Amino acid sequence: MRHSIRTLAVMGAFSLLAMGCMSTPAMSNGPGPAQGYDIHVQAPHMMPDGTPGGPFHHYCKGINDKILQCLLFETTEANAPLVAIEYFVAKDLSRKLPLIQWHRFFHDHKVEIATGRVQILGIDDPEKVKAIADAAAKTDGVIYHLWQKGQEFPDGTVTFPQSLGHSFPQPE
Repeated sequence: MRHSIRTLAVMGAFSLLAMGCMSTPAMSNGPGPAQGYDIHVQAPHMMPDGTPGGPFHHYCKGINDKILQCLLFETTEANAPLVAIEYFVAKDLSRKLPLIQWHRFFHDHKVEIATGRVQILGIDDPEKVKAIADAAAKTDGVIYHLWQKGQEFPDGTVTFPQSLGHSFPQPE
């Protein structure tokens, strides 16, 4: 009997959380790591099965001067599930990897931006958009896709999509 009461309590907690009832100011201790994902980039990906996916909405923030991290969603809806994470890594770090490892997991953002498929959204100032694109072009990206298309929930399968137009890295 105790097990079923505990199960009901857990299910009730999930229901309250899903309705937003557990999110109160009293539970917050100030800014946390989820704040600051305010660079909104939209880009398609080449999925591991060879088909285009997305476009995915990337919400990004810098975590240091060499790495930007992004949370990826299929839509901009408030309840859109997180489907992937992408890291923008300075080329002087990522290009230290063996070429076969780089090619399998990473892609060159300079090449991806040049395709014209990447959009920086929510910024009206063309100079600011250009500055973000120029900074991103100096990085390589690695995508960890966590929630596969058509799945009811993320089951632990991780895939590594690429950018459309992915090719071997070019010397800088």
